[in-house]
Amino acid sequence: MAASAEVSGLSDEAAYGACSEPDASTKDFLFQQTMLRVKDPKKSLDFYTRVLGMTLLQKFDFPAMKFSLYFLAYEDKNDIPKDKAERTAWTFSRKATLELTHNWGTENDESQSYHNGNSDPRGFGHIGIAVPDVNKACKRFEELGVKFVKKPDDGKMKGLAFVQDPDGYWIEILNPNHMVTLT
Repeated sequence: MAASAEVSGLSDEAAYGACSEPDASTKDFLFQQTMLRVKDPKKSLDFYTRVLGMTLLQKFDFPAMKFSLYFLAYEDKNDIPKDKAERTAWTFSRKATLELTHNWGTENDESQSYHNGNSDPRGFGHIGIAVPDVNKACKRFEELGVKFVKKPDDGKMKGLAFVQDPDGYWIEILNPNHMVTLT
């Protein structure tokens, strides 16, 4: 029987070599949103605004299809346009928004839950929030009763944490300057 080869990730050369030079036509593309399905929008909106400090940019209802969308980001609420059409265009021009999708009625269904992607079958993993001080942010999260997957001093990767939102989605809490020591 042949010895099994050691498994590893791509080398830097292989990773960069697998990438293509962006086509000029994509110059003005931007990563605009990540969507998470939520069971109870009241709990989720409270978590993302009160606990994580995000701002609700806009809400859209789709009665015929029985769902609502909530767009959140780290934006100053005073910068949000008042005119609905202008606000919509502005919302969809923001970088890295979080779109929460609520399918009506799920909040009343005890058997309803969403898979967070961190157990089998694995898929989606987490979103990440950059903070000035991970320990200070996590102390506040503890005081607010936020559920932790990993605290800053746990495990091999010190200085970053993972918390869970009301639906169990993982959120990495990191400091950009500290990440230099981990990579």
